[in-house]
Amino acid sequence: MAGVMQKFLVASMFMWILPIAILYGFNNNLLPGSTTLSPHSLTLLSGFLAVVSVNVVIVFYICLALKEPTAKHKPDASFVAEAKDSVKKLTSGVTSTDPALKKQE
Repeated sequence: MAGVMQKFLVASMFMWILPIAILYGFNNNLLPGSTTLSPHSLTLLSGFLAVVSVNVVIVFYICLALKEPTAKHKPDASFVAEAKDSVKKLTSGVTSTDPALKKQE
């Protein structure tokens, strides 16, 4: 679980840092060639690259999540049993004693 949280935090930090760094670099003429662009082009290009950088981080995070082994995540047995029981009650038409369900009706 700690590895998953670490990946999430790193991806979240990059989703904040990369776009801000790109915008800062373009607006302060730190990137080569940005001094020759008009202000309108500079704004469009820096915004576009910032959005693309966030999407690249998201795709990278999704790829990491898909590569995680699924066998190491086991559901809680009591939760699964309670969920199956609740589904059986709903499909069989038996009324529940749960006050939250009574409010919905």
